[in-house]
Amino acid sequence: MRKYTRIPKHIGVIPDGNRRWAVENKLEKYEGYDYGIKPGFELFEECKKLGIEELTLYGFTQDNTKRPSEQKEAFKKACVDAVVELEKREANLLVVGDSDSHNFPNVLLKYTKRNIKRPDGVKVNFLVNYDWKWDIVGLLENSKTKEHEIHQNIKSKDVSRIDLVIRWGDRRRLSGFLPIQTVYSDFYIIPKMWPDFQVADLHGALDWYNKQDVTLGG
Repeated sequence: MRKYTRIPKHIGVIPDGNRRWAVENKLEKYEGYDYGIKPGFELFEECKKLGIEELTLYGFTQDNTKRPSEQKEAFKKACVDAVVELEKREANLLVVGDSDSHNFPNVLLKYTKRNIKRPDGVKVNFLVNYDWKWDIVGLLENSKTKEHEIHQNIKSKDVSRIDLVIRWGDRRRLSGFLPIQTVYSDFYIIPKMWPDFQVADLHGALDWYNKQDVTLGG
């Protein structure tokens, strides 16, 4: 096991490139989501070995639900399958997203409060039907919110500050990913598509993070 002098407590993951990977492999776009499930389990298991305390995975956004119906149903099913399997692996799960919408899978409602499988286990946050405007509406409604109160006035308040965001698929944007928790995150880009994930990708990101000077603006 590789050793690091400093390691992030909380990693955010944007698993992009499923559709592009499918096209490159002569599949229908919606088929790419099935191939994006297994990498999430491999990532989780490696984070558990490394002692990473919290992991947030970007499932799908409210904007994603505007895609063709076969794609929408495919990524919703992939998210459900991933959450169910992660529970079997004793992840301490929390699903974050607009659960009042018809686009939120009913089977995931029971995970909208933290489901503790092991007190010492990895916290896993799964963003499902997430939208940054939905998340911060409490801040928009109260313009007098003080800085130290900001985290308690968002819908995702049970998700801690993210130290490192890793994005697969070579895109260099956050795509609305937890704007409050990522305000001081380091951001690492991986060119390959998410279905081509390898554990070495994670270690490459951690090697890079290990060399960063984290000041949090100070």
